[in-house]
Amino acid sequence: MESLFIALDTVLPLFFMMLVGLAVRLAGLLNEASARQVNKVIFKTFLPLLVFINIYNSDLTADLRSDLLFFGAAGVLIEFLVSLVLVLLTEQDNAKRGVMLQGMFRSNFVLYGIPITTALFGSQAAGMASVLIAVIIPMFNALAVLALEMFNGQRPNLWKVLGGIVTNPLILASAAGILCNWLGFTLPNPVYETVSSLGGIATPLAFVVLGASLNFGDTGRCLRPLLLTLLVKLLVYPAAFIGAGIGLGFRGPELAVILTLFGSPIAVSSFTMAQQMGGDDQLAGQLVVFSSVLSIGTMFLLIWGLKYFAFF
Repeated sequence: MESLFIALDTVLPLFFMMLVGLAVRLAGLLNEASARQVNKVIFKTFLPLLVFINIYNSDLTADLRSDLLFFGAAGVLIEFLVSLVLVLLTEQDNAKRGVMLQGMFRSNFVLYGIPITTALFGSQAAGMASVLIAVIIPMFNALAVLALEMFNGQRPNLWKVLGGIVTNPLILASAAGILCNWLGFTLPNPVYETVSSLGGIATPLAFVVLGASLNFGDTGRCLRPLLLTLLVKLLVYPAAFIGAGIGLGFRGPELAVILTLFGSPIAVSSFTMAQQMGGDDQLAGQLVVFSSVLSIGTMFLLIWGLKYFAFF
């Protein structure tokens, strides 16, 4: 019973934040255009500050786990390669192929990783998640560009991929946090308090905007690729990689980071990328919506199961 309450306490606040966002949209306080604009502010300002302050506050000697970094990076690459084979075998439409491929391997690790690991294990797990972000986000961005360009009839542009990685606000924030931590640089207290307060806005506001962006239209047109992608993303990969992590001896905070990396829903930014790069943006939007809603249930079950069997 204790495991059930811990799982509920971890997941329900995220669900309630999404409900608030849905209510905000239904009340006419946010429309699609304004929600997209607020989301851009979150991902370019508040989330980078959250990542920076978590790494800045981390004990890198304790939180920098090379085995965890290798497992996460290798897992994402395996996801990409297996997903590529799956979409080639199951889908003929190239516009859908790129979106399905991106959806299968790219998770909303930034948005889910820090709050869920913090709720389960406090600042230690949040530090591990923040350090892993510095490795995983460049991989997600590079592989997402490759996935979409691979099926839009154009040769992937290496400089465009590298430019997107180097200028990504989350990567810059991760690098700044690691540098300040490594050099022992101390932020002046007013600056520290400002950054901490603004970073604290990121999670609740991001989930509110995510709730305001939910749209269940046009589901029937893309039902088969939608169901296949959700099955792989929310059930097959989490079970496979969490099981592999347990087999390799990861427990507690490390396993919580693995859970959020491979069990989180599809990244919200995947919809924007599909719009900009010739993918099926309607399918991309449906994947974000349904994975965000269904992941509340799958994350709850995963947390409960891992807690019940004493892996947490």
